Amino acid sequence: MGNSEGLLSKGVHFLTKQEKAFNVNMVRRSVENFANLLVQQYQSIYLIALGANSIQVGLANSLAGVGTTLTSLPAGWAIDRYGLKKTFLFGTIFMAIGSLLFGLATNWLLTIPALFIFTLAIKVNQTSCPVVCGSSLINEDRAVGMQLCDSLASISGILAPIVGATVIALSGGLNAAGIRPLFFIQLGVIVFEFLLVVIWFSDPKSRLSPRVGLGIQDGIREVLKKGVAVKRFLLYQSIQMVPFYLNAIYIPLYAAQVKRADPFTIGGMATASLLVPLLLSIPVGRLADRFGRKKMVFLCMPLYALSLVLLAVAPEGGSFMLIVAGIFQGFYTLGIVTGNAMRAELVPISLLGSWSGLLGLFGGVVGIIVPISAGLLWNVVNPTSVLLLLIASTVLSGGALATIPETLNLKPGE
Repeated sequence: MGNSEGLLSKGVHFLTKQEKAFNVNMVRRSVENFANLLVQQYQSIYLIALGANSIQVGLANSLAGVGTTLTSLPAGWAIDRYGLKKTFLFGTIFMAIGSLLFGLATNWLLTIPALFIFTLAIKVNQTSCPVVCGSSLINEDRAVGMQLCDSLASISGILAPIVGATVIALSGGLNAAGIRPLFFIQLGVIVFEFLLVVIWFSDPKSRLSPRVGLGIQDGIREVLKKGVAVKRFLLYQSIQMVPFYLNAIYIPLYAAQVKRADPFTIGGMATASLLVPLLLSIPVGRLADRFGRKKMVFLCMPLYALSLVLLAVAPEGGSFMLIVAGIFQGFYTLGIVTGNAMRAELVPISLLGSWSGLLGLFGGVVGIIVPISAGLLWNVVNPTSVLLLLIASTVLSGGALATIPETLNLKPGE
């Protein structure tokens, strides 16, 4: 009991010494995570129900990746030029539009503009979110702070797939009519997120003075000049984005079509994947702040790969093994969040927006190429080949990470 009270006291103390921007953004991200995970596990199944095949699912997501590629650099520039609050409001408005279009779609072709707009908008918010932590947390608190933020998001994320599965079961099952109500519920949650930003969020103190004369090209030039190992980190992060896109699209589809999982098993896999970040994020963050970020990321990689092996060997209808695979999938998120602490320490604080936009540009290119490529692999070779692609990307990203210096004590100059 005393130990629990001590941990709670430490957590409260940690939060009270942080800026308002960090604490409000933690809540904002938690709300957004609920909205996304409410539908994420069922989105590719929704497209199939509306008449798409596996290649067309990949094509729709690749076209959506064009949106993120076009948006990333302007979003990063806008953060440095106009501030985080205005950028968050822009992203949230367009998330709402994309969600509404999803709910109104009557065939899979009509989901393409919905996917394009929603993916574009969420990339704006994802570009902005790490900048809040990078700007408002000191190095010694950064990994813990980012993992704490992820823990809160995990709590809301655990609830979202359960709510989604329940709504689908009550609305008619894994078909278009059963999944469609989720998008209207998502819309309501996004409207709440918008109001949260309007009323409570304000920019971190270190970013109150916009860089008035900074153009998009100027920002990139300064990042490459003043940053440390930024080209190598771009390679690492780009490879790491392969699972980011494919986990959401093809793992639930693999579970549904190959392993014959029901809606509650698919939702259970999503919930299970959040248990690892929820339970381990703070300890891993503390270890990363003490011993370095790279060690923790390397620890997570093979455990994520194990989730893919378990998914491949699980028997049809084997709900227990599929959910265990979901648990180990959570190590991908744990590693990504720790890696995000590294990215915030490679460039000066004033350039975090431009740096985040540059990372988003390269990630967006991955988002164009990988989904359609995986769809072709699924259709031409077999669905298990997509899992092999995910394992290969994990190995390659580990090789790229090995070339990057530890960032814990790096201090890139202005």
